[in-house]
Amino acid sequence: MPEGDALHKTAERLRVLEGEVVAVETPHPRAAALGLGERLDGRRLERVRAVGKNLLLEFEGGLVLRSHLRMRGRWRVEAAGSTPFGRPWLVLRGRLRQAVLWNGPVLELTRGRSPAAGRLGPDIMATPPDLDGMLARFRAVRQSREVGEALLDQRLVSGIGNMWRAEALFETALSPWSPLSELDDASLRRVLEKAARLMHAGRGQRRVYRRAGRPCPRCGAPVRSQPQGDEARIAYWCPACQAGTSGAGA
Repeated sequence: MPEGDALHKTAERLRVLEGEVVAVETPHPRAAALGLGERLDGRRLERVRAVGKNLLLEFEGGLVLRSHLRMRGRWRVEAAGSTPFGRPWLVLRGRLRQAVLWNGPVLELTRGRSPAAGRLGPDIMATPPDLDGMLARFRAVRQSREVGEALLDQRLVSGIGNMWRAEALFETALSPWSPLSELDDASLRRVLEKAARLMHAGRGQRRVYRRAGRPCPRCGAPVRSQPQGDEARIAYWCPACQAGTSGAGA
């Protein structure tokens, strides 16, 4: 699943269409059923924003299109008039460029603010990130929750995905299995700051993510992996040097 940093880069690419009146096509029947072509064709695309893992495309007249890519969705910007292969979900065509959405499982058109976007926590990619707001949300939930699971809760902090939670926890030597109750505010702030820095820096070398069984680059112990939380997202960590390992990850 694309994480917050990747969505911000996608938003930057789509901004070539900001200010343009766009022609809208919906070749895929599931997108056509939403009536996006009828409601958006011929409108000006005023603004493109990334909020957490969501893209918000704001059109004149107060219409906002929310796109969430989940695992397989992709936006591509190409020359206007290019013939896309197969049946993309959505095509937004300007004078010189067109944006094409493939495998777009979540499209929501609203007038004004998207309800789903309104439920999101502070964006980890904001400059600067609202660390105080994030901490307040982390402390308002059940403190027996494990920090690795909580970092993926988009209602607490939006934009962090599986790779960056693994890398941020590793860099701060915290176990994904540590309950929030065992971490002080300074520790939570450090891991959130680290996630923000890593994501702004871009996709560097992965130290534990998808490296189960390989030596930890810090201490040499084997990196482990195990499903975590109700959604069973795979956690990656070094049990030897990420402190506070407890419960299933011990």
